[in-house]
Amino acid sequence: MPGLITQNLGTILITLLLVLMVAGIIHTLIKDKKQGKSSCGGNCAHCGMCKACHKSHRKYTRDKT
Repeated sequence: MPGLITQNLGTILITLLLVLMVAGIIHTLIKDKKQGKSSCGGNCAHCGMCKACHKSHRKYTRDKT
């Protein structure tokens, strides 16, 4: 068993590093969501999701022409 770990030590370390990075990203996204932060740029006229995102702001809806 120790031989298996030593032979694959690089793979194990890189995998642990990637798992920690993904967990950190997910933690940050959840924390930002709870604080009300958004990645919205504020340009609703050019956003395909403007009706779903800002239902109360009807002045931003795009015209279908």
